[in-house]
Amino acid sequence: MTQLPGLLDTEAIRKDFPVLDRVVHDGRKLVYLDNAATSQKPRQVLDALNEYYERHNANVHRGVHVLAEEATALYEGARDKVAAFVNAPSRDEVIFTKNASESLNLVANMLGWADEPYRVDHETEIVITEMEHHSNIVPWQLLAQRTGAKLKWFGLTDDGRLDLSNIDEVITEKTKIVSFVLVSNILGTVNPVETIIRRAQEVGALVCIDASQAAPHMPLDVQALQADFVAFTGHKMCGPTGIGVLWGRQELLEDLPPFLGGGEMIETVSMHSSTYAPAPHKFEAGTPPIAQAVGLGAAIDYLQSIGMDKILAHEHALTEYAVKRLAEVPDLRIIGPTTAEDRGAAISFTLGDIHPHDVGQVLDEQGIAVRVGHHCARPVCLRYGIPATTRASFYLYSTPAEIDTLVEGLEHVRNFFG
Repeated sequence: MTQLPGLLDTEAIRKDFPVLDRVVHDGRKLVYLDNAATSQKPRQVLDALNEYYERHNANVHRGVHVLAEEATALYEGARDKVAAFVNAPSRDEVIFTKNASESLNLVANMLGWADEPYRVDHETEIVITEMEHHSNIVPWQLLAQRTGAKLKWFGLTDDGRLDLSNIDEVITEKTKIVSFVLVSNILGTVNPVETIIRRAQEVGALVCIDASQAAPHMPLDVQALQADFVAFTGHKMCGPTGIGVLWGRQELLEDLPPFLGGGEMIETVSMHSSTYAPAPHKFEAGTPPIAQAVGLGAAIDYLQSIGMDKILAHEHALTEYAVKRLAEVPDLRIIGPTTAEDRGAAISFTLGDIHPHDVGQVLDEQGIAVRVGHHCARPVCLRYGIPATTRASFYLYSTPAEIDTLVEGLEHVRNFFG
């Protein structure tokens, strides 16, 4: 068995994840390398979800009976856990959404409806990057179409990094918002946050960070980032689907208008007008994802019991090993940084002229689960002149042996297609 420095005790960790014991396709043990799409869930999270539904299920905030009070305590307790997890100055800065996509749409719509000095209109500019997930492209395209704002973006270098050579021309005095990914879901690139935020602050622009591929894998400190908004999702960090987070600076949340209207987000309602509850409830209309928030809180407890710094070290060692092993596969081309430095644990690649969908299908027959396609980042594929990629992505329960199995599987793919 390959031994690498910095690895976690994966033998013990994997016992917490029932699905990793699955046998698929002719008795092959599952090799799950699709963690950038969604992570698996430990028993501790599954138990928390079952416990909630079996013992505490009720709607939150308004009820005075015991179940409602218990459900409210669990839901708001999850908010406390998220606030601590990202080092938020206040729990009231944590908004629950259904996923990171909704979080980013929330920011875009707030700015589209905002008063000065935050309003995005035909005289202003929006800045994103070419490596964004569609969830951080389409909302800004919609906002630009609706308001007449100009949409601009940073391009990519040949080695999969942001081209910031023209940063002063891209981020200008007209820029109202700069929104970019912390870690790319397709390239694995870890972006230079400080450089971008420094320029945005020089011109008075707000900054929104998509941390969906960062929050599960590394310590996340919103105060250290110095962004104005940070979005991430629960299902990629051992939590359930249906729960996302938007963190925003409290003074901004107080000033910006809500995106959705309905129950719970109001203070008073008449037939003529309404006033709104303080943040975060102003942005959480209707019945929220209660059980999902409880599950996310349990996931945070689980991750913190292991240590985010240790998870980061584990994944760095795995990524370094994977880059080395993949370089041994003939005709394989990594799309993105080809070293483990400044990159996350998602590696996209092509294999000669074999279509990624064919690669993924043959790997699946060997029990190896990877992701194929453009990974909701089609502009990246267009930039590098490829139809799609195969992506292998690792997490705290991934092992060097699984990387070896992947490499063996890719050799089988090459042989299969001649």
